[in-house]
Amino acid sequence: MATATSTVKALILRAPGTNCDQETGFAFETAGGHCDYVHINELVERPAMMNDYQILCLPGGFSYGDDIAAGRILASQMESRLFDAISSFRDAGKLILGICNGFQILIKSGFLLPKDEQGLPATLTWNDSGRFIDRWVELKANSNRCVFLRDVEQIYLPIAHAEGKFVARDQAVIDSLQANDQIALSYIQGSQSESIAANPNGSTLDLAGLCDDTGRIFGLMPHPERHIDPTHHPRWTREGLAESGDGLAIFENAIRYFA
Repeated sequence: MATATSTVKALILRAPGTNCDQETGFAFETAGGHCDYVHINELVERPAMMNDYQILCLPGGFSYGDDIAAGRILASQMESRLFDAISSFRDAGKLILGICNGFQILIKSGFLLPKDEQGLPATLTWNDSGRFIDRWVELKANSNRCVFLRDVEQIYLPIAHAEGKFVARDQAVIDSLQANDQIALSYIQGSQSESIAANPNGSTLDLAGLCDDTGRIFGLMPHPERHIDPTHHPRWTREGLAESGDGLAIFENAIRYFA
């Protein structure tokens, strides 16, 4: 782990179709870290470079055009070509964050919820509306386990996805996630959106974010990197400027974990 006097380094993984990498890097650097943007092909060629980083982040976008299914191709690459490297990274006590498309990749690669003899225990699929949704949502932080959500109770972030509906294989999976305190974020009804359904995609348990059983791997559908500055808030002119955007706390917690 990094010491208090060293800079925490995040590896922002890129692939064809990734389009939120720069915003995510800005968020980590605003929180006090340092970022490098690494293409998936470069990481496959030199997986040992992961040893130089404390955080691996899979940002949002449409990796490989979301062909087949959202995040499926990059998830397969990570599983088949980088399984040992990412597993070692995780086992070293480091952090992994997946945002939107990154969440889809973490789920479908098995790094967030490991596969078993029946395959994946859960997935992210098409919204109930059958279309892309782009709006702001109110969220409640539920997990005491998740490193990224320390001291966060409620948060207001934008979403932008077509395949964000969380579906578990069966009730046993849901019971396990609840018992292990892994349901990190859920959609809630906020005072500013009473006319809009709280759950935008039909996710089971209104789930918007999930962590692994260590709390160090976190995937979420909302985009915290899009609410870093107070002026990102859609009502900042009416409600006044906050000290920072709600999403910044997620990145600050990641940096603070190593300090």
